[in-house]
Amino acid sequence: MPEDKEFLTQEKYNQIATELEDLKHSKRKEVAEQLEYAKSLGDLSENAEYHEARDLQANIEDRIARLEGLLKSATIISSHKTDVVGVGSVVTVQKEGSKDSKEYTLVGSEEADMVSGKISIRSPFGEAALGKKKGENFSFKTPGGEMTYKIIKIQ
Repeated sequence: MPEDKEFLTQEKYNQIATELEDLKHSKRKEVAEQLEYAKSLGDLSENAEYHEARDLQANIEDRIARLEGLLKSATIISSHKTDVVGVGSVVTVQKEGSKDSKEYTLVGSEEADMVSGKISIRSPFGEAALGKKKGENFSFKTPGGEMTYKIIKIQ
């Protein structure tokens, strides 16, 4: 899997595009106004407002560049019916030695959120699960030792 590709759901893509537009049109203008105000205060070498505004400007420009790169390399994923685990798959798995099962959605690293059950395809779990079919086991190493899961269902 190419490292320069980022997999996003349409929802996440739209969210990033909205953030980018806000940064470019609103935040840039706000920072420019802060810089102008700070310059009007005089001596720039000891002007905390000016240095703070410059730092904020640099952070915004870095974020804009990162988001633009992310959107350029994004591949939109959608839920799909398949019998093989892939990006966008919702998998129900059972940990070896446990009777409980858990459901996870495999997503790109930008969308990963363990609390909501979204696991990155670049995580050890995600990499090990990719390409597996219902009923197959997969293992991966963790700091606590090797973990083994069985795929119960793929959606």
